Amino acid sequence: LTQNPRIDREQLDEIVDILLETVCTNRKSIRVAGDDYPAELVKAKFLKLDSHHIEFVMDCLRDNTTKVRNIKQYLRAMLFNAPSTINSYYASLVAHDMAQPDWGRPPNN
Repeated sequence: LTQNPRIDREQLDEIVDILLETVCTNRKSIRVAGDDYPAELVKAKFLKLDSHHIEFVMDCLRDNTTKVRNIKQYLRAMLFNAPSTINSYYASLVAHDMAQPDWGRPPNN
């Protein structure tokens, strides 16, 4: 990801900080999106994240237009849910694009 010119390096560093802080905690439970989960579950999900999940989170954050009051909690929830939602998110985008009346037509130049 650090080699990708599209990636905001400072934002990536913030995400890595949240991942490390969460994975290294000694707490028994971790609050994610208002629910308390066993720390081992949250840590396991975070350790399975790959570059596609991180890009997905960064793309979703870039597209967000609502005010986020606690960005740290918001990012933790996005990272926690990324593996469970990434495929459905992109499938929904494809379905949306294909439903457009001009889908598949060459652009008018």
